[in-house]
Amino acid sequence: MPERRPFVRLPTDVYPVNYGLSLKPDLIDFTFEGKLEAVVEVTQATNQIVMNCADIDIITASFAPQGGEEINATGFNYQNEDEKVTLSFPSALQKGSGSLKIDFVGELNDKMKGFYRSKYTAPSGEIRYAAVTQFEATDARRAFPCWDEPAIKATFDITLIVPKDRVALSNMNVIDRKPYPEDENLVEIKFATTPIMSTYLVAFVIGEYDFVEGQSSDGVTVRVYTPVGKAEQGKFALEVATKTLPFYKDYFSVPYPLPKIDLIAIADFAAGAMENWGLVTYRETALLIDPKNSCASSRQWVALVVGHELAHQWFGNLVTMEWWTHLWLNEGFASWIEYLCVDHCFPEYDIWTQFVSADYTRALDLDALDSSHPIEVNVGHPSEVDEIFDAISYSKGASVIRMLHNYIGDEDFRKGMNAYLLKFQHKNASTEDLWDCLEQASGKPIAAVMGSWTKQMGFPIIVVDQEQQGDDRILKISQKKFCASGPHNGEECPNWMVPISICTSEDPKCTKLKVLLDRPETTITLSGINTDQWIKINPGTVGFYRIQYSSSMLESLLPGIRDLSLQPVDRLGLQNDLFSLSRAGMISTVEVLKLMEAFVNEPNYTVWSDLSCNLGVLSSLLSHTDFHEEIQEFIRDLFTPIGLELGWDSKPGEGHLDALLRSLVLGKLGKAGHKPTLEEARRRFKDHVEGKQILPADLRSPVSLHQESLILKLKICYMQEEKNRIERVLGAISAPDLIQKVLNFAISEEVRPQDTVAAIGGVAGSSKQGRKAAWKFVKDNWEELYNRYQGGFLISRLIKLTVDGFAIDKMAAEVKSFFESHPAPAAERTVQQCCENILLNAAWLKRDADDIQQYLLQRKAPPV
Repeated sequence: MPERRPFVRLPTDVYPVNYGLSLKPDLIDFTFEGKLEAVVEVTQATNQIVMNCADIDIITASFAPQGGEEINATGFNYQNEDEKVTLSFPSALQKGSGSLKIDFVGELNDKMKGFYRSKYTAPSGEIRYAAVTQFEATDARRAFPCWDEPAIKATFDITLIVPKDRVALSNMNVIDRKPYPEDENLVEIKFATTPIMSTYLVAFVIGEYDFVEGQSSDGVTVRVYTPVGKAEQGKFALEVATKTLPFYKDYFSVPYPLPKIDLIAIADFAAGAMENWGLVTYRETALLIDPKNSCASSRQWVALVVGHELAHQWFGNLVTMEWWTHLWLNEGFASWIEYLCVDHCFPEYDIWTQFVSADYTRALDLDALDSSHPIEVNVGHPSEVDEIFDAISYSKGASVIRMLHNYIGDEDFRKGMNAYLLKFQHKNASTEDLWDCLEQASGKPIAAVMGSWTKQMGFPIIVVDQEQQGDDRILKISQKKFCASGPHNGEECPNWMVPISICTSEDPKCTKLKVLLDRPETTITLSGINTDQWIKINPGTVGFYRIQYSSSMLESLLPGIRDLSLQPVDRLGLQNDLFSLSRAGMISTVEVLKLMEAFVNEPNYTVWSDLSCNLGVLSSLLSHTDFHEEIQEFIRDLFTPIGLELGWDSKPGEGHLDALLRSLVLGKLGKAGHKPTLEEARRRFKDHVEGKQILPADLRSPVSLHQESLILKLKICYMQEEKNRIERVLGAISAPDLIQKVLNFAISEEVRPQDTVAAIGGVAGSSKQGRKAAWKFVKDNWEELYNRYQGGFLISRLIKLTVDGFAIDKMAAEVKSFFESHPAPAAERTVQQCCENILLNAAWLKRDADDIQQYLLQRKAPPV
């Protein structure tokens, strides 16, 4: 890690009470003019005011004490590196209230942060620009000079001066709209005063949009804004939002505090979405659903993102973290409760099983690396914030909150949450404040338990052995840190406070015993268990740890996979644990392949999805060997029966999960070179292109994996979602010149910068040639790519997607030295994690390749 720059928060001798802000964007020249008139409080006499300010030119500034003479600032000293400006005054500003006036100008940048421009095509075909905002974490200072720290809350009165044919939105409702005296083509739109809030949640949008509107049962007006002509694509999100607001109101026992909420699709958007209070911004794929063209996975993604952002309206916006160190709580909490919300709205999604595959196992994988970090990272300089928007703050955060909720129980959890929201509303809080409220509500040692999961990195592996004594089953349970490189052998072995639940084959869904393991090892006696019953630790796969069973315990669990008596989430968890133990060299990969073959009767989509993911990792690993075809054959054998059962066409009465499963299985068979699937895919794609038979949306991804006419299709493609599906799939095409074409296309004008990363990642993940070509491409085009993302989190994602799949020691050295000479500070940790993954892959290959090859060959040998 480099030397941390010494970082100092803003001085506290002057703070804002209300910002009166008027902005006039120029959508042709990409500049804006601003006037700030802020009511401020001087707490001790000073002759300077220090504020945050970046890429803004101040023209004049003055201060007028209440009832006193206006004093003009005599100097503006910009500290660009620190994104601060110091306004100097000729005499001391005295204690008390006053008014600070600043006139300034800025630019509507194209970096997707601050006050920026977003390109769209008007229905007439003309290229136009909208002006939109993205302030989290520290970019409000690019739109107006302000105290840009989450704990410095104030109210905002916003006025926008805009062309009269444009839609202008902000956090609050419009209270006045009048012609602008100096130009008859402009109008002045004034919004109601906001509640006390943080700067990073302020937002404004000026552009051309249609909308659909509804009311939630508790009387909040909800609108979903879409590109012109696509209003019907906002209906699904509207339905989710109107159901979700009352759900949260009820869950938290606190009403939504604003009169309206708008959800809006922005064409150029770096993140998935942003929870600005009352005006939530989304990238188009996270909000728009075309009733005819969207697949099940897109609907589910939209429902989750809407649920996530709306949860923030309480948890984050009403109560805000005191500093970025506590960001994980904000994000981890919203990433957990989005699932609770979707489960409430759409019980048929089986969404909690998907949580385990999407968030829980992803977090376990990252957190087993030596280059992981604790959930709680001390953040000094805000440039460090981008780096902690990662799977640890989101997915591990969500996973430990899920574990906590399970440990406390829903009723006490809600009681504690309500106390927390009421105590800190319109204020700021830290992680400890939440633990206190939950501790009081539940009487359990929450702070001590949770501290062990948030303040140290990693998690334990729970080692379990058993013996039978009469009718008693004696369990020996111990914990040690789990490392991706194998058992932890350091001197200092960290310990966790681990909530452990145990179930038996008598009732696999019901927990028979709960204990809190607060020491390295313990012995537990379960009585009334006869010899033929099996024991399972962590039912529901809720505890954030991996388990290593003795071989006899594992043997006894296998029938529970075959006959499906184990819950789906536990079948998934068992397989995922073993897979990661094999990667860590604690068991042979052959054991996992044998286990995978037991999943031949598996009906559950999410279980297949996790299997598919792990087989993808294995297939990528073995692409470095000469028996790659054998693992493809293994995949074909495993997936063929379920593929035949599902077929290509949906059947009456099928639901959401069947659609997801069909898409997954056919895609997997196609990628593994299953001839009948490929032939059928080509036939159907041809019919689709010729307009004979349009493909259902759920089949588009698996089919197009095998098509080369895709690039043409992308050019004529209208829907954003369809476009994303194509960008991901474009990568999965071989033939070197085509790979090169796809890569060049990814950074062309025709792909939005936010989507370039997925397209290049698709190439890297497609094949061995793809991986090499994508890495070379990133190196050759580094300057452009880096400038394009200005060190935001997309640059980390790009690096991870392109280099994670290598498995040769010298590649780790090459990646390391490339980034030493081309530094990307925001992605430093990602680079370390990738290098570590490459070395782990190489070690895994050395260790297990021969055994895997033997197993795959003898599987097919005729019995003697």
